[in-house]
Amino acid sequence: MPLYNEAQTLELVLQEVRRYAASLGPTMQVEVDLLVVDDGSIDGSSQILERFPDVKVIRHPTNLGYGQSLIDGFHFAVQNGYEIVVTMDCDAQHEPQMIPRFIAEIAGYDIVSGSRYLDPDAPGDPPPPDRRMLNAEITRILRELTGYPLTDAWCGFKAYRVEALRKLELTEPSYGMPLQVWIQAAAHNLRIKEIPVARIYKNPNRRFWGGLDDPSVRRAYYLRILEQEAMRWLNRSLGGRGNP
Repeated sequence: MPLYNEAQTLELVLQEVRRYAASLGPTMQVEVDLLVVDDGSIDGSSQILERFPDVKVIRHPTNLGYGQSLIDGFHFAVQNGYEIVVTMDCDAQHEPQMIPRFIAEIAGYDIVSGSRYLDPDAPGDPPPPDRRMLNAEITRILRELTGYPLTDAWCGFKAYRVEALRKLELTEPSYGMPLQVWIQAAAHNLRIKEIPVARIYKNPNRRFWGGLDDPSVRRAYYLRILEQEAMRWLNRSLGGRGNP
């Protein structure tokens, strides 16, 4: 669970995650650990974590980025011999009761990704228009590049087989890291599946850090990551779409 300044929601989210993770033990015969990567929080989140001594914590002394937090969590899983990783955010936009579903669905797949748009008729909060338009554009490009029938490029609620993570060379510290995942997954012929998750926007006006609040800047950054990864792993170009 990547964490950066989520003191308002962190305690409740951890309580719910712990409850549903614990339910996996007797029902699925598995052992479960919780890991939070605190990415330099300065709002009291670190103090809240101290109330959960059973939760494992990696702390960044400064804010290194959403992607780096996930990368460090993946490294932890690889180095400590875990079999499956489930990722979700600490901002109450993912539903912990879905954790058993992700664990169940990973059988036969390497990555199971939540999608807020797989079921177009499902109820949910309306997404901020700029985010929805950019998600749709990037998802469409990913479909063309990878052949995966993706509907949501950005959902952070996922399950991964650790053996699949061992094959990936993830280096992007910011929000573009998931694009590396999709391109490299295709290059390694990983088996992927989407499952529907709720579309929840607790704070539609929240910031993108690292100068990415401007949608045009964010789009140019995402296209640059796509171009780099596609050329490196798939030997393909975006065909001029890199111009914002």
